[in-house]
Amino acid sequence: MAKKQILLNAFNMNCVGHINHGLWTHPRDTSTQYKTLDYWTDLAKLLERGLFDGLFLADIVGVYDVYQDSADLTLRESIQLPVNDPLLTISAMAAVTRNLGFGVTVNLTYEAPYLLARRFSTLDHLTQGRMGWNVVTGYLESAARAMGLSEQIAHDERYDRADEFLEVTYKLWEDSWDRNAVKADKPARVYADPAAVRRVDHQGKYYKVQGFHLSEPSPQRTPVLYQAGSSGRGQAFAARHAECVFVSSQTKEGLRKLVAEVRAAVAREGRDPREIKFFMGVTAVVGRTEADARAKHAEYLRYANAEAGLAHYASSTGIDFSRYGADEPIRYVKNNAIESAVKHLTVSRTDRTVTDLLADMALGGRYPALVGSAAQVADELESWVAETDIDGFNLARTVTPECYGDFIDLVVPELQSRGSYKTAYAEGPLREKLFGAGRAELPPEHVGRKGTKQTVGWV
Repeated sequence: MAKKQILLNAFNMNCVGHINHGLWTHPRDTSTQYKTLDYWTDLAKLLERGLFDGLFLADIVGVYDVYQDSADLTLRESIQLPVNDPLLTISAMAAVTRNLGFGVTVNLTYEAPYLLARRFSTLDHLTQGRMGWNVVTGYLESAARAMGLSEQIAHDERYDRADEFLEVTYKLWEDSWDRNAVKADKPARVYADPAAVRRVDHQGKYYKVQGFHLSEPSPQRTPVLYQAGSSGRGQAFAARHAECVFVSSQTKEGLRKLVAEVRAAVAREGRDPREIKFFMGVTAVVGRTEADARAKHAEYLRYANAEAGLAHYASSTGIDFSRYGADEPIRYVKNNAIESAVKHLTVSRTDRTVTDLLADMALGGRYPALVGSAAQVADELESWVAETDIDGFNLARTVTPECYGDFIDLVVPELQSRGSYKTAYAEGPLREKLFGAGRAELPPEHVGRKGTKQTVGWV
């Protein structure tokens, strides 16, 4: 029986500090060059050399200002601020690669479905079918205020709005244009057959959209759909829509339980639970020997900033940790931040303290850090896959680009020698690369393909 092939995304962001905070100060780190095209095109070429499945670009609307009720530390340490638009980097990277996929976070709460659908269709055309969308609804009060709201929309209502948002985009992507609508027939002077193009007329609770999709069908029609919600409502949303789910856990037991819960929810939606791909967030510090890796890790620790990681986590949970004593247990606070993060911190364990969190964030972030030789890191990656039923990893950056270069030069060949990692890219769009030949579009059982024309006003 063939071994399970591990999937890999590079996890990055169009900013200086992403997950492992403070490492921008390392003399070999180049993340302050994020404003240049060369920074992104060089990264894309490096990742394609390593046969990475994708570059996953996170994004945030708003700023991290919960810790100390201020954005001062956020600005000093560049904790995802400043942050530029991730979508605008894709065309340049696509031009220097042929196979690397691109997953991009876009917060739909502050977008119009009609125009966002066009942006993704445009990029799916320009990349020849390599686009994915990480669907998020936001969680920052600062974003709500910046976008003209008096406060953040309630947690579950954000997902209700997201369900309807996707209902609209499915109609635009999947049904407004037939696949054969475009004729491009010069002698007949027919570019598109009017009989094969329909106007969407959606009249819903949150959105009213009447119009033709502005783009002709792209190679995937709908981009590959990623999602990262771990709350009860977030899992329900993922079960209905997601094709790839991002997960995070400090323990294999906790991750195995989360993956099983989501797969069960997917089955209840009438979808094949084995068709969902799970990616775990992880950090790797690898050397030619264990001693080399430990020395490198110790070096990185001298530049990392655990307090910056704490400030990031404060906004994720909506809890200002600066109000706690170093060894005071952190208490549950009901708010509209990331519900699963709050409960994980305060309910799964009731004795967590700021001292504990700072120890966990020694490298500046909360992801598990795998430190060792190529064989040791490969052992751990294979173990997480085997014991938790995940499919792959989002590899967070430390010192860039050397962290990705080290992984590609050392760990990738080790995984390939074990039969755990591909030796060449498959042909076709991103969805086919992830799910197999003939799978360029959403599967028939997906909600985006099931009978939307009959549900609401088609003309």
